[in-house]
Amino acid sequence: MPPRLPAALLRLPSPAVAPSYPLLLRHRPFSTHPRLHLTSTPPQPPSNSIIITPRAVSRLKTLQEQDANPKLALRVTVESGGCHGFQYNMSLSEKVDPEEDIVFDEEGALVVMDGPSLELLKGSKIDYTMELIGSMFKIVDNPEATSSCGCGTSFDIKGL
Repeated sequence: MPPRLPAALLRLPSPAVAPSYPLLLRHRPFSTHPRLHLTSTPPQPPSNSIIITPRAVSRLKTLQEQDANPKLALRVTVESGGCHGFQYNMSLSEKVDPEEDIVFDEEGALVVMDGPSLELLKGSKIDYTMELIGSMFKIVDNPEATSSCGCGTSFDIKGL
């Protein structure tokens, strides 16, 4: 516990007693422990993974329940085309090729991708958006994309 300082030393010095300011600094308690500043950062996926948002999980589980099919999955692929060079394609599927596909399971909500598509989507988020123009699954925050079209279905990638 630091020593108690006289009340006079706890006040800021007035200009008339400014020469005694070094005395105040000499009796000031200090710590050798570094100050910690806690910050919050959003969760980052592993470098070869994606994030499935809670809204997307909820919608996928609802679709599975409506179809009475727990194996129903969102298949996400990337193909050449669109106004920016590549485009996202999403469809519901229950077929999984164990040799070609990577399956992401988030609380029972399934997302399926092939290897080449995952290379262009790693680090991205899959979200479910509800807008005036309609509701849809959407890829957001793709770190591999340098630009995208206004509707979000077409994108450019780094290095091309």
